[in-house]
Amino acid sequence: MKKYAFILLLFSACTPIPYGSTGSTATKRLVLTDYVYEANIKTVRLFRAENDPFTQQFPAVARIGQTNLILEFDDLHTERDNYYFRIIHCNQNWTKSALMDLDFLTDYNEFPINNFEFSLDTWIPYVHYWTQMPLVKLPGNYVVVVYRGSDKEDIILSKRFLVYDPRVVFLRDGGIMSSGVSAARNQQINFTLNYKNIELINPIETVNVTVRQNQRWDNLVQEVKPAFVRENVQELEYRFFDEKNMFKGGNEFRFFDLRSLNYPGRNVAYMDRNRSPWVAYIEKDKNRSGEAYSQYPDYNGNYLIDNYDYRRVNAANYVNVAFTLSSPPVDGEVYVTGAFTQWSQGRENKMQYDSAKREYTASALLKQGWYDYQYVVKSKTLQPWHFEGTHFQTENLYEVFVYYRSFQPLADLLIGYQVFSENAR
Repeated sequence: MKKYAFILLLFSACTPIPYGSTGSTATKRLVLTDYVYEANIKTVRLFRAENDPFTQQFPAVARIGQTNLILEFDDLHTERDNYYFRIIHCNQNWTKSALMDLDFLTDYNEFPINNFEFSLDTWIPYVHYWTQMPLVKLPGNYVVVVYRGSDKEDIILSKRFLVYDPRVVFLRDGGIMSSGVSAARNQQINFTLNYKNIELINPIETVNVTVRQNQRWDNLVQEVKPAFVRENVQELEYRFFDEKNMFKGGNEFRFFDLRSLNYPGRNVAYMDRNRSPWVAYIEKDKNRSGEAYSQYPDYNGNYLIDNYDYRRVNAANYVNVAFTLSSPPVDGEVYVTGAFTQWSQGRENKMQYDSAKREYTASALLKQGWYDYQYVVKSKTLQPWHFEGTHFQTENLYEVFVYYRSFQPLADLLIGYQVFSENAR
């Protein structure tokens, strides 16, 4: 299984405030990525608007003219706040572009968030907000920035989304794997682009490709150039033999089911109902890097907000989720991560070591649903996947983004988008 402040700062020069900050406007610095600037803002989602709740896991990517993307989030307050958003257009490397607002929008770049509802009889009260993204005139990279009231610097969240115009045709090739250990751990996406439907000037220089695994922004392969250019048939071939376009296969994600609080779901050991909010203790985990690959379905690191108890989003409770990883101490920092942490490695999801129990622990305040997660090591001596292992057999979702640097407008246009599922079941 596998619902926006305008600051002229380049991404590389922006320093975010810690997630658990007080939210002081003076300390906020916009970063052009998925980021939450206040601890009271939870469960930020941006996905295609469909009737099926499972579409929450779909990438925030829309076709030009069909921008049916919904942004939603919770504010853990009892009163409604006045939120607005703006849209920022970015280059293919996610730095702010030189385009003016009117180059990519038909409306004034300030949109109120009018849709909201209060939580119903929940342990932690919250206000649930949602809004639809406006249509944009150009394909490319965008960041929605939500801010409070009329203060465009009082940012509460930023979130990336993409709009594409399908001008190139994808032809999928088989993965070319190297031999030995590399083949057992890695996956490679090979493909060919046919550009007969668009005139590309000097494609070897003006076309850039980005590959993303499991909707993550922290391990992109960017600015991939073709291995071969076949001008006679108007094709660009991305077929490598040197691991240039290779990802660690990783492992199927760990998961737990918190859709009901009336009974423990899968991988939930027990619920402590004597504390407020309740605490859900996840089954104790262990290092699985030395284990053989085991196939089972997952959400590729994503999560699904769902509530079996009352079947209403605003009736879902927030629960403290306790993670435990049995292990000797390792040389580095250990984090529990996944889409629910926006793949971050920050103080809010850093694990603490209990030397008496010989285990790492962490907790997170999460809304009812199904969650995938994994443990990542930040170390100079250990691999990030030290606790998970990595296998070529792992099922992963890959997205390929094709950008063309046009002269008019001077922007990186997203002219191709394709999803590939490696080892699809």
